[in-house]
Amino acid sequence: MEPGMEELMPRLLPVGDCDLAEDFDPTVPPRTPQEYLKRVQIEAARCPDVVVAQIDPRKLKKKPTVNISISGCQPAPEGYSPTIKWQQQQVANFSAVRQSLNKHRNHWRSQHLDSNVTMPKSEDEEGWKKFCLGERVYSEIEALPDNENLGIDYMKVGFPPLLSIVSRMNQATVTSVLEYLISWFGEKKFTPELGRWLYALLACLEKPLLPEAHSLIRQLARRCSEVRALEESKNEEQVSALNLIICLVSRYFDQRDLADEPS
Repeated sequence: MEPGMEELMPRLLPVGDCDLAEDFDPTVPPRTPQEYLKRVQIEAARCPDVVVAQIDPRKLKKKPTVNISISGCQPAPEGYSPTIKWQQQQVANFSAVRQSLNKHRNHWRSQHLDSNVTMPKSEDEEGWKKFCLGERVYSEIEALPDNENLGIDYMKVGFPPLLSIVSRMNQATVTSVLEYLISWFGEKKFTPELGRWLYALLACLEKPLLPEAHSLIRQLARRCSEVRALEESKNEEQVSALNLIICLVSRYFDQRDLADEPS
């Protein structure tokens, strides 16, 4: 390194010439503070003035992927924008559900699960998708053969978000399952099974939100607005369910920039 370069890299501490023994060997570990400082000076002097990165030109041929997401939600179809009064009522109902869940969580957690209920491990993404949505929705099968004598097969239709189930889920599991279902919803259509679980998971989500949960629910609200805008038949029940999720994310979890404003 040239002496002039020291002007760009000022010394933090003054270091004078070190009095070292004649047998000083910079290749061996330093034995004294003076030897250590001398070794640092030698290594610094060996650093080049300019360093050029070695870039593999083959990697530059690949076009980078840039993901850009809009900051707000798409407006509701004409005539389907929820009123402020309706949104306020949904927030009040949701708040009551959360309070009841927190109050009775220990009671429901202590209840025995049915023998056919086996909750997947937190990291089992595909297992949770099948557990919540059922094989019919997960595999996109239009209908499964009914067998009234056997009763309901929850592996096929999905387990509902019973209090005895969601009360056993800690915050890490709640966030993970929410992420799994939002990821699935990103490429699939909205279904009643999905809506029930999204509502239940939001009810279990603790405030203040962790950054990961904050990002997830905003992503969920945007996706709901996209599906709502593309709803051709304007199914009133489905649009209302999508409005509800957007309302809870924006009004209850204070993401006001995503809120529906009456037209």
